[in-house]
Amino acid sequence: MLNRFVRQRQYIGMKNIITYFFFQRLLRINSHVPWPVHFSSIVKCPENIKMKYWRPYLGYSPGCYIQAMNGIEIGVNVRIGPGIKIISANHDIYNFDKHTRDSPIIIGDNCWIGANAVILPGVKLGNHVIVGAGSVVTKSFSSNCIIGGVPAKLIKQIDDYSVKSDW
Repeated sequence: MLNRFVRQRQYIGMKNIITYFFFQRLLRINSHVPWPVHFSSIVKCPENIKMKYWRPYLGYSPGCYIQAMNGIEIGVNVRIGPGIKIISANHDIYNFDKHTRDSPIIIGDNCWIGANAVILPGVKLGNHVIVGAGSVVTKSFSSNCIIGGVPAKLIKQIDDYSVKSDW
């Protein structure tokens, strides 16, 4: 417990720890999520989220919507911008009260998801994929590329990620 507190303090700072504690633990906003979540973000089904490393905190940035009904898998050294949407299940077109079954969303190592990007059900992003701000990712992409647009398409192939991160 103390080790987790020290890691969080180094990662988000004491002011943010107090802010997140106030909204999550006292006001009970996103209280079902075991990591810090911004009070303006929503995380649904956090038990279906698998992370290779303890950070990033999904929903930490303002205005995020994370829906993990079919599961989300996050790699190491993933950067996530504010306002992103990661949606792992669609509504059934014949009964809006039900959700469709799909494979989980997989985000590889060393990925960067820009502000206000949307990742839709069944998408798999390889290692070192950069998603441009405001993009809507409707299909999977392999490693080492920059994608963007609506719907997202390949913009540029890039080299392997070269920095050994402390993440």
